[in-house]
Amino acid sequence: MVAPLSDTPLSPLRTIAVIGLGTMGTGITEVLAKAGREVIGIDISEAQAARSLAALEASTARAVQRGRLTEQERTAVLARVRVSTDLRTAADADLVIEVAPESYEIKQQIFRELDGLVRPETILATGTNALSVTRLAADSARPERVLGLHFFNPAPAMKLVEVVSSVLTAPTAVTAVTNLALDLGKEPVAVGDRPGFVADGLLFGYLNQAAAMYEARYASREDIDAAMRLGCGLPMGPLALLDLIGVDTARTVLEAMYAESHDRLHAPAPILKQLSEAGLTGRKSGRGFYTYDAPDSATVVPDALTPQSGAGGAPGRPVGSVGVAGSGTMASGIAEVFAKAGYDVVLAARSEEKAQTAKARIGKSLSRSVDKGRLTAETAAQILDRITPAGSYDAFADVDLALEAVAEDLEIKQQLFATLDKVCKPGAVLATTTSSLPVVACARATSRPQDVIGMHFFNPAPAMKLVEVVRTVLTAEDVHATVREVCGRIKKHAVDCGDRAGFIVNALLFPYLNNAIKMVQEHYASLDDIDAAMRLGGGYPMGPFELLDVVGLDVSLAIEKVLHREFRDPGLAPAPLLEHLVAAGCLGRKTGRGFREYARR
Repeated sequence: MVAPLSDTPLSPLRTIAVIGLGTMGTGITEVLAKAGREVIGIDISEAQAARSLAALEASTARAVQRGRLTEQERTAVLARVRVSTDLRTAADADLVIEVAPESYEIKQQIFRELDGLVRPETILATGTNALSVTRLAADSARPERVLGLHFFNPAPAMKLVEVVSSVLTAPTAVTAVTNLALDLGKEPVAVGDRPGFVADGLLFGYLNQAAAMYEARYASREDIDAAMRLGCGLPMGPLALLDLIGVDTARTVLEAMYAESHDRLHAPAPILKQLSEAGLTGRKSGRGFYTYDAPDSATVVPDALTPQSGAGGAPGRPVGSVGVAGSGTMASGIAEVFAKAGYDVVLAARSEEKAQTAKARIGKSLSRSVDKGRLTAETAAQILDRITPAGSYDAFADVDLALEAVAEDLEIKQQLFATLDKVCKPGAVLATTTSSLPVVACARATSRPQDVIGMHFFNPAPAMKLVEVVRTVLTAEDVHATVREVCGRIKKHAVDCGDRAGFIVNALLFPYLNNAIKMVQEHYASLDDIDAAMRLGGGYPMGPFELLDVVGLDVSLAIEKVLHREFRDPGLAPAPLLEHLVAAGCLGRKTGRGFREYARR
């Protein structure tokens, strides 16, 4: 009688079969072979098996050229891999990892055949990121040995591996696979069985929202992608990433997520269906959201939607001097940016003392740049001399561009715009740096709404390259042209968007952060595992909870409320856990406690 798997200590997983030798299967094979495992690669297509082996040979050859492998080590790696088209060659494997197409029928057929081939103690792992591991396990003769092992693409480079247990999985199987992941140099994260797991569960909702934003023609594909790269530090924009993943794959994952969550944020954007059914599946087909020079190429080529550089339009207004209203970090940073670009800047606050304090802050910032060798002391002094502090907005009488960076409160901003309307000369451009309030409401506080526009800088303004340029339905064309020209002069990347809550970045970022909070609230995964999953699996510079504590939970809650109020989508309602923490005064790093606790300074 065979002992139950849960009671049987498992021997190390030495021989591993990988079923499905596409990009992911080939990458997993390489990782395993480099870690000293004997690997049997299996694919129904003899040609695909040969391509996989050729890809492995090419990849290891590049590793030798780059000094990451010796020729002797490469020979040993290749000797540990054999490929086959016969599933029976998996009979002696300690672990079988299937990375076949995302289809219950295909995967269940593979598992049923494996049931009759492999040893009783062999572990069967599915590489799915969209299908139910529990459903696949239940169809197996020994469900206790079935689990999920979700690598990320490209498998040799990406550190994250999600180890997915169903309610049927034996703990010893989880332990054995977790130890294997560690031995491979990966960082395993234990998760429960739900579509998308942690990383894709958060990532695909964000990608779907970006596709919907593009479909609604709110912003161009280039601007959406640039906004998320430059505003959030992401390695790729969402639409370029959808093309890399495969538009059809993304649609499959989202369908599975929506079937479980019934959250409208997971309902695939119609454009994903349209592109998929037209065969425009992304890089692999040569065309998706972008057009590529060949199938499987990463090189984007111009098409009918590519913006034309130097396209005509209204000429901008001349801007020689700039007024910045406010005395906080953002106002100081923006004033520094303009002064560095050669503009004369009036930095006005509610009192002369506040304005002088703001200028002193800029002086310290410039001194740090001198200390780091980025500026000479002479240049720093010249920049600082271009900034004139003022204790009254009357000092804006002659500026060509007046830009406010005061508190994120609509009433305060409207009062300020009413003042700017009185003191600024005719033809001056009036701009708001709001990140969440309606620009048109500021414009309507003036007698010249056509001169009002949004210029949303990101913090810290001297370092962050992005500016969201927000036109209202009343903004004049030459005002928009002026701001685009100014952004070029101050060396910022301008992206265009309309006047709606969140603009591009916050409208895509904060629902993702809110969904991460819901995962913790529902006890699906821990803070640390979610942060690790998004840093290692999604390439994010910070995990969602690290970022929330830096931004401030009160600021995050305010933005979530604005998004929910504007779009009326139940899925955008702030997570109760976020509301509770804010009510308790746990606002993040600034108070010493948010989702985590911090040492008091």
